[in-house]
Amino acid sequence: MAAYDPNNIFAKILRGEVPCFKIYEDDRAFAFLDIMPRAPGHTLVIPKAPARNFLDVPPDDLAHVIKVAQKIAQVSMKVFSADGITLQQFNEAAGGQVVFHLHFHIIPRHDGVAMKPPASIKEDMAVLADQAAKLAAALKA
Repeated sequence: MAAYDPNNIFAKILRGEVPCFKIYEDDRAFAFLDIMPRAPGHTLVIPKAPARNFLDVPPDDLAHVIKVAQKIAQVSMKVFSADGITLQQFNEAAGGQVVFHLHFHIIPRHDGVAMKPPASIKEDMAVLADQAAKLAAALKA
């Protein structure tokens, strides 16, 4: 397995070098909207600590990130009136990983509605800003 690359896009987001639609942050985790969502509200949850993927993340960081992911999934169900949640996590290129910083996809789902293909359509920035504001407000409630 290759080493962690501190110049991956998520590391740049964490450092504030690349903008994002942040919905949650604490001392160990960060969550923001995917700009090419597979469904409305598609959120990415990442550890702040450098971790290439599930295979090398310290267990305590993993436990914290998954707790945050669960909280965001619960809130997403309400905010998007979802019927379910798809949770995705990929490891290494052969496993489907594209960005090599551990991340969990939280994707609100509705019965009978297929997800868009991965990385297919960049969402309107105003739509993402509105979704981020709704999720962030619900997480604070």
